[in-house]
Amino acid sequence: MKIRRILATAVAVAVTTPAALLSVTPAFADAKPAAEAQAKPTIEELEKAAAEAQKAYDDALAAKKAGYEVVEAALSDEAPLAVAAKAARKKADDAAAAKTAADEAVTDAKAALAALPGTATDAERTAAEKAVTDAEAVAATAATAEAETETEATKAGTAADDARVAALRAYGVLQKAVADALAVKTAADEALAKAREEEGGPDCVPANLRATLTGLPSSVVAGTSTTFSLRVKNGTKETLDAVTTYAYVHTTDTSGLKTTDTYMHLQWSTAASPKWQAVGKDHHIGIGALKAGAQTDVKLRLTADAKVPAGNGVVLTSAEYVNKDGSCGGGPGMDTTAFTVKAAGTGTGTTGGTGTGGTTGSTGDTGSTGSTGTSGSTGTSGTQAQGSASDEASTGGGLASTGSSDATVPLGIAGAAAVALGGAAVFVVRRRKAGAGA
Repeated sequence: MKIRRILATAVAVAVTTPAALLSVTPAFADAKPAAEAQAKPTIEELEKAAAEAQKAYDDALAAKKAGYEVVEAALSDEAPLAVAAKAARKKADDAAAAKTAADEAVTDAKAALAALPGTATDAERTAAEKAVTDAEAVAATAATAEAETETEATKAGTAADDARVAALRAYGVLQKAVADALAVKTAADEALAKAREEEGGPDCVPANLRATLTGLPSSVVAGTSTTFSLRVKNGTKETLDAVTTYAYVHTTDTSGLKTTDTYMHLQWSTAASPKWQAVGKDHHIGIGALKAGAQTDVKLRLTADAKVPAGNGVVLTSAEYVNKDGSCGGGPGMDTTAFTVKAAGTGTGTTGGTGTGGTTGSTGDTGSTGSTGTSGSTGTSGTQAQGSASDEASTGGGLASTGSSDATVPLGIAGAAAVALGGAAVFVVRRRKAGAGA
């Protein structure tokens, strides 16, 4: 009976799985002509299909587990049919042994009759003949018993074998049902994920969230390290759930044409994570939540290899956020802070002030355009767009203190901006629906 129930379950699961597949197929079916195209399922419909596929998969797993238990029971020597078959086989074997003994008795009785001497009396001969007759009667009965018990043993053995085969077949159906249900579940999940991705979320918006440098020297000497700070300030009126800052260092030789980035290594640390860590290839550093009006500092350490040639450099910084509700935004550009690279043994650079400049490719807070082109007659980049001439002379990020030509430094900064903006997602054109942990 239990095997029958498992078989019934297996059939039910096998029938249900294709039905579940049909419910999610429109979500990932190939495009059809307009006349044949089905209405695109909604997120709610796909969520329902995914939930049903999950339930079908869970049910299939449960049925498979129950089926495995039945298989184990059916294959066990303690199974009722196995026990019955074993008993029937023993009975048949005993009957066969009894028949063998009876046949031997007939043979012995006939041999005794044949061995009677010619001088045997009629009574002796009659007794010997009767012994043969009696032995043959017993042998006949034993033969009948042997045939009957063998039939019963065969029947019992077949029943036990059929039970094992039925359990294994049912388990095979359940295994396939699990595989089918998993395929449907995977397809439903993928269809739902794709639909959610296509649905997108609100556009990220410009926000008063700034990332500026302080303490970056006007020059960095090859073979040395310098430590400075990156301050991220939330100038909005709301708490931002997950803030990320961007720090990218770009250097060139004095010609401005040859990149020397491989010689520069940037690390970061915070009060929460005091151990120095390398800034990743995406140049992003996670800040975490930042309350309205609050600011936080990230320590940065720039190490220049001893082999780095003299040239020019720039640090580009920005900040962005993603809230748990999916809203996102950040500074509408990048702040740039320039410095020179000096060959090894030429002394150390001086530490500047705030080292903040205009935004790359956007409009700065003062309304001056912080582009990568020239500004005024100085031929400098957007780094100076927000400061006066006196500010530039005292600021570590001011290009006037680099001593480089007016044409070379902007070229390096322009290259850095192009690389940075190409390698980092620009938030204003990105759609984000993920939460703060994305």
